[in-house]
Amino acid sequence: MSIEDTASIDIEVEDTASVGEKRKVKAKSWVWNHFSKKKINGEDKAICHYCGKDFCGGSGKGTSHLGKHYKRCPTLKDLNISPKKKDQEESSFNPEIARNELAKMIILHEYPLSIVDHIGLKRYSTALQPSFKVVSRNTIKEDIMKIYESEKEVTMKFMEDNKGKVAITTDMWTASNQKKGFMAITAHYIDASWTLQSRILRFVHVLCPHTKEKLCQVLFDCLLHWDITKKISTVTFDNCSTNDAMIDVLLEKLDSSSLILAGSLIHMRCAAHVLNLVVKAGLQLVKSSVDKIRESVVFWKATPKREEKFEEAARHLLISYSKKLVLDVATRWNSTYLMLEIAIIYKSVFARLLRKRDI
Repeated sequence: MSIEDTASIDIEVEDTASVGEKRKVKAKSWVWNHFSKKKINGEDKAICHYCGKDFCGGSGKGTSHLGKHYKRCPTLKDLNISPKKKDQEESSFNPEIARNELAKMIILHEYPLSIVDHIGLKRYSTALQPSFKVVSRNTIKEDIMKIYESEKEVTMKFMEDNKGKVAITTDMWTASNQKKGFMAITAHYIDASWTLQSRILRFVHVLCPHTKEKLCQVLFDCLLHWDITKKISTVTFDNCSTNDAMIDVLLEKLDSSSLILAGSLIHMRCAAHVLNLVVKAGLQLVKSSVDKIRESVVFWKATPKREEKFEEAARHLLISYSKKLVLDVATRWNSTYLMLEIAIIYKSVFARLLRKRDI
């Protein structure tokens, strides 16, 4: 019997420290090295240290279900950490695994490659494992590219085996520091277990001018590379005239017999952009009021001195200044909502400052 199989056995021993009194004490199971007890809505729960999922953690529930989860925890599998028996939990250090996890950390959290040069990371790494040497940025770049190629191969295999249709979404993005345009192309599909999957197929620099022909060619080249030109169900773009025209060019390149209703349904409008247009149209009914609030927010956020004065007025009225004023963005309807939501908290502050006219 393995240590995992004994997860539900709580050994009871008699405590005879007190004369004439016997008290049963439960020995702590090995699973509590990987779970923490927590009260949630008045119930005892056991929280997995790796995936954060909660399970029944009451004293009368046993721990076999926790041991079973530990052996098949998806996060442990993603980290390439195999569940160990109690006498094996202190595993030997593997520098290759550590180096691979460093590369995955940089990818996951979008850290700059220069992080490997940071003295803080090197000190922390040395404290954890003195024998591990943090690699150079060129080496970690190579490691990241190896991971990319490996993941790409797996994704291409998924796409090849997928018998269903693939929905494509694209988005143009401009780097603020370089003023360069980039296109992100993402595929969405249902896998064999009926789970929605999304994969970024390409993130590419698109040279100006961004004509319909050029944008279409970038997208079509990507579809060809992934061999999914005959699996396309819909394509979603931003709602702009160039993208509307691009769909006609794309239809000329695709095989209409492979498309739903010969491609008449291929163009899927971006719901977020449509919603933004709907909200903007609705806001026209209260435009004058929203404009006045926006002008007030712009004024009080213009300089640090004005912000300090606004905060001082809020404190004088015993209003907590925990949320600072925010200005909305024309392309994001929810930013207007956020601006109004915060501004209404300080309605009396605006009124007081207006009465004082001491600006």
